[in-house]
Amino acid sequence: MNEQEKLLRENIRHMIRHVKQKKLNQEDQLRDVIRSFMDHELGAIIREGQTPDVQPTPNKSTGINVLEELLKKIIPVLETDYKSLTTNDSQRESFRSHVINAVVNTLTPAKVNTAAGPEDELQEYNVDEEIEIDIKDEEDDKFIDIRTDAERASEEDVEEDPRTAFGAGVEGDETGRNVAYQSFKKIESNVIDSYELLSNEEDQELFYDYLIANLKLYFDKFEEELSGAVEEPTNQAYDMAKAEEQPMGQSPEDLALQEYVNSL
Repeated sequence: MNEQEKLLRENIRHMIRHVKQKKLNQEDQLRDVIRSFMDHELGAIIREGQTPDVQPTPNKSTGINVLEELLKKIIPVLETDYKSLTTNDSQRESFRSHVINAVVNTLTPAKVNTAAGPEDELQEYNVDEEIEIDIKDEEDDKFIDIRTDAERASEEDVEEDPRTAFGAGVEGDETGRNVAYQSFKKIESNVIDSYELLSNEEDQELFYDYLIANLKLYFDKFEEELSGAVEEPTNQAYDMAKAEEQPMGQSPEDLALQEYVNSL
């Protein structure tokens, strides 16, 4: 190593130390400013006899406030069940579709009943109902049922799978549908009870629209977390340490010298 290269390495070393020290000094100054500001604010609060406001500010809409409390109850349930479907994407897509469809089907009758005015209710009760009496034909009376008692009892006990009715009109993986059915049973009463708290039409509309939108957004969030697409949080200290990393066997001076040589 000649004298010129040695001198260049020494100068680079001093420059790196200077930059590091400058960054540390700037960080210390920033911490001092923040600390001073916080001390000032806390002192003012204490002098005025106030307590810090740690409660979130309520929304302007009662419907949104009610929805926020509902989401705190149902989102953890949906997240656990959704993330249990790990065999393939189609299971989770089916779960998502069936849950959202179930919420829509559950709240739609409530929306219709709310929209009905007093006149509609009056008409409903004043309608003359036509009573039909079914009279069996003589041919039906001649039918001879040859089934055994066991066969009759078996056929009477057969009922439609409630999961089939739950998934009516929605296509998708049956496993996802079945898990969605179980999951929705856990939250159905919460959804209905929360909606029925509201009598203001604007609150109801906001509650309904934002509920559907939030369910979709949370399902998107769950899928990103499962796929590992969420960006990892970082901070300045980590970024600085990462920037100072270098390959094994190479000092910062060697890297800086290499960059200088490459630039020639």
